[in-house]
Order: sequence, then C-alpha cells, then structure tokens
Amino acid sequence: MNTETPVVPPEAKDLSTAEISDALDALRLPGSALGIGHIGGRKRVFGPAFTVQYVAVDTVTPGTVGDYLDDTPPGAVVVLDNAGRTDCTVWGGILSRLAAHRGIAGTVINGVCRDTAEADEACYPLYARGRFMRTGKDRVQVQAVNVPVSLGDVRVEPGDIVVGDQDGVVVVPAKRSAEVFARALALHAAEEAILRSTLSGTTLAEARRQAAYHTLQRADGEGA
Repeated sequence: MNTETPVVPPEAKDLSTAEISDALDALRLPGSALGIGHIGGRKRVFGPAFTVQYVAVDTVTPGTVGDYLDDTPPGAVVVLDNAGRTDCTVWGGILSRLAAHRGIAGTVINGVCRDTAEADEACYPLYARGRFMRTGKDRVQVQAVNVPVSLGDVRVEPGDIVVGDQDGVVVVPAKRSAEVFARALALHAAEEAILRSTLSGTTLAEARRQAAYHTLQRADGEGA
C-alpha cells in the first residue's frame, strides 16, 4: 500500500488534466487514463484515491457490491476497478446521493455506472467508461479495499491524486506529486505568458521561445 503523503500546492487544484498530463510526460510517468471520461454531475474532481477492487461473484459465498462507502473519508475520490466491464454497473443513484451528502469528492470507474440523472441532480462528479443500467449484484463483488487497482492502463495506489475534468482523468503518484505539480504549474505559467505576449502582438514562435515552452514540455533528459 502507498504510504506516501502527497504534496499538493493549493494552486494545483486549478490545473487542467492537459497540464498535468504534459507534466507526467515530461517526467516520463504514466497517468492518463485512456477511455475514462465524464459521465454525470460536476465536470471536475480532485482528491486522493480511495480504491476498490471488484471480481466476478463467488457463487458459493457471494459478497457485497458497495458497503465500502461507510469507510470512505470526505474529500477522497472513490476509484472502482471493475476490470473495465461494461455489462454491469458498480455505481448507482443511492451511492451518488450518499457520497455527495458525505462530502466525497467524486467517483472514477474502470467500468460503467447507472442512474446518472441522480448524479446530475446531486452535482456529484462521476467518471467512467460509459453508462449501462444492469446491476452488478450477483455478477460482481468487492474483492479488496485500499489496494492498488487499475484505471485502464494506469495503476492507482491508495492516496494517489486523481484529477478529472471535461478532457478525462489523470492520476498523479503520491510519491512524485511534488515534482508533477511543480512542472504542471510551470507549464501553466508559461502558457499564460505565451497568451499575453501573442495577444500583445508577439509572434507565437517568439512567445514560445521566451517562455521556454518546448523545454518544459520535453521529457527530462532529452536534448534542448
């Protein structure tokens, strides 16, 4: 289990997934969760991961699909790994309303969800591979909580920082969070400087050169 405490500057909470993805690339880190996008509720989520792993149901001693929410702290992002299954859901309206009431930051699913209208009504951020109405009951069950899981091709450990917006979801490893957010904030500042310069008449090429934009985007260790 991840025991690192993430370093998150207050201003990092306004970064876009694009800026964080560029920072991850520059540091040669994975983190952009392919195929997972906004489904319902507010189009922004940011917080430490509370992870849940699902497996196919045990027909001898079937387990539950959702009581972990009682142990999820306020401000956390629930990350559900249902192995990318799209034939049954692991999140619905009761969970969206209860999570919103308890101050949970949002939910990200390697799989599908349902009752998305209720997430919209509760303004609860919901990200997944899609939506489908069929229940996961008697099809899947919780295997483990607070263990490493997958969001597609991205590994998520408990406590990693999960960020979602209209462009998708990225995951920042807790143990590298200080580096990632520092690089992403530098990229954000460079982009703002480029925009100011170009709106004042500077050419785009010159503005990018002045801001050292390509150097910031380039993976560490590559030539200038």
